[in-house]
Amino acid sequence: MALAAKRDARMDVSEFRLWVEGRPAHERWELLDGEPVPMAPPRERHQAIVANLIPRIGDLVDAKDCRAMPGLAILSAAMDDFAPVPDVVVRCGPPLPEGYAADPLLVPEVLSPSSMSLDRGRKIDFYRTVPSLAVLPIVYSDEARVEVRRLEGDDWSVAALGLDGTVTLPELDGTVPVRDRGLAF
Repeated sequence: MALAAKRDARMDVSEFRLWVEGRPAHERWELLDGEPVPMAPPRERHQAIVANLIPRIGDLVDAKDCRAMPGLAILSAAMDDFAPVPDVVVRCGPPLPEGYAADPLLVPEVLSPSSMSLDRGRKIDFYRTVPSLAVLPIVYSDEARVEVRRLEGDDWSVAALGLDGTVTLPELDGTVPVRDRGLAF
């Protein structure tokens, strides 16, 4: 009896981009480890943090010819089976023709209880492969806590901040307080 060859169904980014173009506009997807993953609508608390964060960071990026935007997928040449969509992407330079950024400077990720292990695990591993990424704030939606991962030389440092903390962003010549309209709800 002959065995059927099992086809590897994993997608690379180019296959994913073609596949997702055919999906209905109301669907949101990201590519994680070669698998298209639907994105559930975020909870109101999660969205409130994102809504506070974008203008707060936006005030800092305006002077740098940069933008803070939601909904862009991130690409890395080192991992062609990943295209996550973080909550906010800060990038500089000319606008992108499509919704995929390979050059983010700052990527805040607001954690949802349902995706916390993935966001703090595989996604962080992926983000560390993006050469332009300098700062990765991980914002908890269920408590006043922010972990700031920052590229320092060839390694990443991690600082944990509470309600009275302030995220220092020398890349943008500014700060974002956790409490004051910044990262806490």
